Amino acid sequence: MLGLEKKDFRLLLVVIGLTLFAPIILNPFPAGSEMAQFNAGYPDLMQRFVIFGIFAIGFNILFGLTGYLSFGHAAFLGVGSYSAVWMFKLLSMNVLPAIILSVIIAGLFSLVIGYISLRRSGIYFSILTLAFAQMSFALAYSVLTPITGGETGLQLALDDPRILGAAQTASGNIPVPALFGLEMRASYELNIGAWSFTFNTGYYLAAVMLVLAFYLAIRIFRSPFGLMLRAIKSNQTRMSYTGLNSRPYTLAAFVISGMYAGLAGGLMASMDPLAGAERMQWTASGEVVLMTILGGAGTLIGPVLGAGMIKYFENIFSKINGQVLHDWFGFLPGGLEDFVVTIIYPFVGKGWHLTLGIVFMLVVIYLPGGLVQGGQKILAALRRTKTDDANPGASKPAE
Repeated sequence: MLGLEKKDFRLLLVVIGLTLFAPIILNPFPAGSEMAQFNAGYPDLMQRFVIFGIFAIGFNILFGLTGYLSFGHAAFLGVGSYSAVWMFKLLSMNVLPAIILSVIIAGLFSLVIGYISLRRSGIYFSILTLAFAQMSFALAYSVLTPITGGETGLQLALDDPRILGAAQTASGNIPVPALFGLEMRASYELNIGAWSFTFNTGYYLAAVMLVLAFYLAIRIFRSPFGLMLRAIKSNQTRMSYTGLNSRPYTLAAFVISGMYAGLAGGLMASMDPLAGAERMQWTASGEVVLMTILGGAGTLIGPVLGAGMIKYFENIFSKINGQVLHDWFGFLPGGLEDFVVTIIYPFVGKGWHLTLGIVFMLVVIYLPGGLVQGGQKILAALRRTKTDDANPGASKPAE
């Protein structure tokens, strides 16, 4: 089906199902319950899940397949965001041209940076990409202020010379991004008993892009091109001895990865038409590295899982403050309650980075293959248990 093997097609169906029913899956607790704060099924966070999932999928093509660690991919994310906002300002509030321009500009930008950076490999390549990203951040923050808006960021204005569309609505407001008249912020609320589910237009546009990006990644992984990238990661020196020039393949992987980042940046601007230099900072590049390693570098679905986990920690786990902890442990005697809250508090709220760091450390030590390897181990253990239950005498030695 769709040119995929059965295993890959089933994985694609899983991704489609998860994205389609995410507003329900991510809201497991009733709206009025104390556990409702762990619900993640609201539009802004769901959009971040899929957008950063696209970003991580693209980075995985370069790092997971080819073995080239880039610390500058945030530059392409920022370039994509700036391109989309400029398209909104000059042409139309339709998100489709903005997204297309984001991918094209990010691809061209990554072609230039990749052509220079790929003259080196290993740590030298990583440092070069980091240098380019930081130069891009500095230019966007100061020198290119007329184009990027500097520290205030690039945003829409009432006097934008928009060619295809009004500069302002009938009520005098700035138009909002839309897809052929369907606004990205439009949402539908579904209430079932004590549960409340929100279905957002912008989220489903980003979800469709994630599915298409994931399908393309599968085709790349299973193609002869993907096989060449794996060979480069395995032993690039041996490849050069056979007479194969690896640079065109690594450059192609770099450009494809940059275009994925541009797509993510364009989607971010489509959900919220604002682009700032902070999206190009080195911390954003480091974040996508963590997402890929945490989920499982070189796997298909791993980067998506890693992106979801980090964004969940950032937006949900960070909201647990001292008052919430006191509510949870209020049943304990006063002194014991304060002691428990004092022990836990450094790991939640503003200290969520500490918990994430511990999780990342445990994953790297015990699950080098990331969350995907953890899931595979659990499934293998369940299969063994099921087999042992079905054949209780099979594992016993013959007398």
